[in-house]
Order: sequence, then C-alpha cells, then structure tokens
Amino acid sequence: MKILIVDDHAIVRTGLRRLLGMLPNIELEEAEDGRAALAMYRAARPDIVILDMNLPGIGGFELLRRFIVMDATARVLVFSMHAEAVYASRALENGALGYVSKNAPPEEVLTAVQEISKGARYIESEIARGLVLKTSSAPHSLAQLTERDLEIMRLLGEGQSLGEIAEALGVGYKTIANTSSQIKSKLGVGRTADLIRLSIEMGLTR
Repeated sequence: MKILIVDDHAIVRTGLRRLLGMLPNIELEEAEDGRAALAMYRAARPDIVILDMNLPGIGGFELLRRFIVMDATARVLVFSMHAEAVYASRALENGALGYVSKNAPPEEVLTAVQEISKGARYIESEIARGLVLKTSSAPHSLAQLTERDLEIMRLLGEGQSLGEIAEALGVGYKTIANTSSQIKSKLGVGRTADLIRLSIEMGLTR
C-alpha cells in the first residue's frame, strides 16, 4: 500500500513514518506543501493520502478539493490539529474518507489507515461523538462558515493580504474581497481586523 504524507512539519512526517512502518507492505512518500503534494499525487497515485489541514500556500481544504477533482476515487485521511467536529464535518463533505486529530492515540491512527484502505470511512471516536451531539450556541460559531470561509480566515490570521490570499487560492481579488465581506456579515463584525482576531481566538492559524 502506497501512502502519501502531507504535512509541513518534519517531526510529524517522521513520527507518521515510524508509526505506519508497523503496517505490512507499506511504501511511504511525503510532501511538505500543497504544490509538492499535487505533483507527487499525479506521479505516484498513492492509495491513501494523510493530509494536514494547516499548510502554507495551498491550504488543506483547497488541497482536498483538488485531490478529489484530480481523482474522484482519492482516499484522503485528514490528520489535523483541530479536534472540533465542524472541521471533520467540512472535510467529509468535501470528499475525505476519514478524520483523526493529532491528539488521537497511535493505534487509532493505524485503525483509520486500515479502514480507509478498504474504502470505509473512519472518524476519531471523540470527534464522532461531537458530530452526533453537535450544537451551536456560540456567537462566533465556526458551524456557519464554509470551508472557503475558514481557509480565508486562516490566511488572514497568518498575516496575508486579500491579494495574497487570492493568489494562493487561485481566484480573483474581488472574489476574496466579497467573500471576506460575507464572512464579516455571518460573524457580525465590521472590520478585517476583527476577522484576524477571531481567526487567532478560534485557533485557525498555524
């Protein structure tokens, strides 16, 4: 089984290599950013992609979308620092077969990989319970935001301008500006500085 690990932290990739090495007949590839991951996917056609959501440049949600466009049968396991149910929900809606947080025990990561290799879905048990019980009462809930909204907020929180975000996501400046205005409306704020603050408070930044 060929697995592509996509994460910008070398220590995470190394840890996953050691963990996945416990499985039989494993061939591992790795990429530290979205562009390298897309090129490697085209060349190697891995059986599974283990994908971090907080990547420099092309973010995780956008990269997930591109994998699915490139290959409708792509099997993607999201491996993220975010343990909130809303992230898992967005990832599954956009084609991921599984979602595990970086707080999950090693054996659960291995179980997720094995299940996804069979074409089954797998969600970390704690997050799965959150999906079942999900309620949204917070005034700045992430639940009302789309995956593109979350990506724009993340990039704003990391200090990128609207122009830089447009370039990173491959869309026009006006599209990003309009979406930014819609996010402000959804969250009840009036300034881009407020979106940056909320991005940091919500833990969206890397």
